[in-house]
Amino acid sequence: MIVKFKEIVLGITLLIIFLSGVLLAAQDKIKIFDAQTGEVVEVNKIIKTDMEWKKILTPEQFRVMRLKGTEEPFKEICPIPAKGKSGIYQCIGCSTDLFRYHAKFESASGWPSFWEPVSELNVKLKIDNSLGMKRTEILCARCDAHLGHVFDDGPLPTGKRYCINLIALKLLELSDLVQSKLVLQKAAFAAGCFWGTEAAFQQIAGVISTTVGYMGGKTKNPTYEDVCTNKTGHAEVVFIEYDRHKVTYEYLLETFFSIHDPTTLNQQGPDVGAQYRSVIFYYTPEQEKKAVAIKKKYEDFKKFKKPIVTEITPAGEFYRAEEHHQKYFQTKGIKPTCHIPKNG
Repeated sequence: MIVKFKEIVLGITLLIIFLSGVLLAAQDKIKIFDAQTGEVVEVNKIIKTDMEWKKILTPEQFRVMRLKGTEEPFKEICPIPAKGKSGIYQCIGCSTDLFRYHAKFESASGWPSFWEPVSELNVKLKIDNSLGMKRTEILCARCDAHLGHVFDDGPLPTGKRYCINLIALKLLELSDLVQSKLVLQKAAFAAGCFWGTEAAFQQIAGVISTTVGYMGGKTKNPTYEDVCTNKTGHAEVVFIEYDRHKVTYEYLLETFFSIHDPTTLNQQGPDVGAQYRSVIFYYTPEQEKKAVAIKKKYEDFKKFKKPIVTEITPAGEFYRAEEHHQKYFQTKGIKPTCHIPKNG
């Protein structure tokens, strides 16, 4: 009996170890955007000990990427693609695609600067209160390497400056033809509460990333509380990156008109204020042309019982909303309860 009891205990222990391993393996899977194929792929997290990292990184790379150091500015020249080629800057620790060459700009800071990553899936942002100041740290989403910090003093359309340690990057060259086919398109829509707007667009195949924030106002770096005063002029917006080979801008426009009432001025249901107005923010003349055409189509065919009040205006500076507003329904684990048009 004692022998059988020990065998049962051993069997249960082994089963627990096995199931724990399966659970950990599942938790170590993440999704990243492969900028070379235009696909979102599931990959394993890269987890190594300090000793393992020291075997593949130089002492200076280890100090910067694993110990959150900062390399000396202007020390090296950032590599650029050869003539006739473009490129992607990858994490030197795990080869994750981080920034496209076309998003690079000269900031005179001494470090490479970019106005956007290839996708929000590929980087993580974390509040950094070190050195007696509040900053936002940038980490590689796959291997957690420290890359640098992001600031709100970059160029449009994002207004961001991703300031990166050059020592953490390596350049993968691509032909301009290949690169041109992989560049993501941008779109921005205001359709009432941005929680529900984001939830709707997240469901569309071909939408790579969504971010909620504020656009169309006059106040710099507004907070949610600022926008809610109805004095900043901002609308609650969802900023979208999408793969043009998988979803068309026309489809995004159709979705936009289907998820809210575009006939109510500065209001969606019980939400009242200019921040809840209906707006299509376009990034290119082609987007403007398509937005005007679909709005006219709905007006001509009397799609809605009252006149459409949707604004069609150039995209301005986008301000990312506070983290607790991002992916709101998804992170809360609740079903979206807004964005049901009442005038269709």
